[in-house]
Amino acid sequence: MIDFHAHILPNIDDGARDIDETIYLVEEARKVGFEAIISTSHYMEGYYETNTPEREMWIHVIYQKLQEENAKMKLYLGNEIYLSENIMQLLEEQKASTINDTSYVLFEMPLNIEPMNLYNVVYEMMQNKLVPILAHPERYSFIQEEPEIVNELIEKGVLMQSNYASIIGYYGKGAQIIVKKLLRNNMVHFLGSDVHRANTIYPRIPQILEKIKEIVGKQKLEELTTTNPKLALKNQRIEIEEVNKIELTLKEKIMMKMSRGN
Repeated sequence: MIDFHAHILPNIDDGARDIDETIYLVEEARKVGFEAIISTSHYMEGYYETNTPEREMWIHVIYQKLQEENAKMKLYLGNEIYLSENIMQLLEEQKASTINDTSYVLFEMPLNIEPMNLYNVVYEMMQNKLVPILAHPERYSFIQEEPEIVNELIEKGVLMQSNYASIIGYYGKGAQIIVKKLLRNNMVHFLGSDVHRANTIYPRIPQILEKIKEIVGKQKLEELTTTNPKLALKNQRIEIEEVNKIELTLKEKIMMKMSRGN
């Protein structure tokens, strides 16, 4: 398995606080079956601005530390880039990174407000031959209210990366309901831990994998955890299955409203 979304670099963003926690997280990942981790530190202008060369240096340092401890894990460089009209400039100036220097770009949005420039930024990335990947679509409150936004984005060429722990309610009932809908309707293309701290997500991965397998089956689970991440890392095309429109039951709508405190 390949973890497509993780905050393991030390003291870069709100993830691992030091190299010891980084190594601990890598060991947690190895124990539950991950063979590789894509480091997707936040890049947010004005907040988290560690550039690509410095993050590459940290990957090298971590590799050395792992070798000293005879620990095996493949590490790849990426970013979780906060949606910005400057996204192409950030990439061109090596401030932010694509996934393993490929055409695949992981981006995030504000959790509670749909950005006015979303489709313009997506269009610009597509025009520049990039493949946008939206991080954890199930977590955005405006997507929970209007899940058809995911349909629209996929139709425009955006891929979706859901968080493993959403399925167990780690991010609330709304995210749990939506991620189940996304999985059932071919709307998830990658899975990631989005891990920030030790003793949180990785120890629960075995339980999570069973729950996801019950929904999508063994073959699809392999695709989301291993096949698609490998294709992205090699900059190869990922085939997109036809998606179905998400429909929420009245009970689900009520539950999500209650979870948001509406």
